[in-house]
Amino acid sequence: MSDVPVEQLFHEYHASLVRMLYRRTGDRDRAEDLAAEVFARAVATPPENPRPWLFAVALNLVRDDGRRAVRQGRRLQLLKGEDAAGPLAPDDHLERSDQTRAVRAALQQLRDVDREVLLLKAEGFDYDEIAAATGLAKGAIGTTICRARRRLVEAYRAQEKDHHAAS
Repeated sequence: MSDVPVEQLFHEYHASLVRMLYRRTGDRDRAEDLAAEVFARAVATPPENPRPWLFAVALNLVRDDGRRAVRQGRRLQLLKGEDAAGPLAPDDHLERSDQTRAVRAALQQLRDVDREVLLLKAEGFDYDEIAAATGLAKGAIGTTICRARRRLVEAYRAQEKDHHAAS
């Protein structure tokens, strides 16, 4: 059992957890609700290794949420990246919006495990933590990340190719 109080875990991991959940769901309110459920579970069962445990629970909850959404006929979307620090010119905003749509479409084509390892790596997780959060073997993490990045680039390029062919 962890000696770290849940309040401290919340302070340390809430923002990062919500950000990752928002990237998976595309819905800020849903991300906040799922994060609250993660911390409720941490109160009920204090984790041994908090960071990977919290993110593993979050990934499981978002997977369950996605399955429910599919059953209910809703379509989940991945989020846009964080907003730019300053206002963009209209042309820049349009270009960024097009790029964001292409990246989102490319991310949607990835397998869940590929999307998860990329999101966890983007949140600063090391290989041990990614392994603990996803259930993959530690030795497979580097290869999985490399292949996921390659698949993301391929899917993005295919989106660009299709976009240019349609223009």
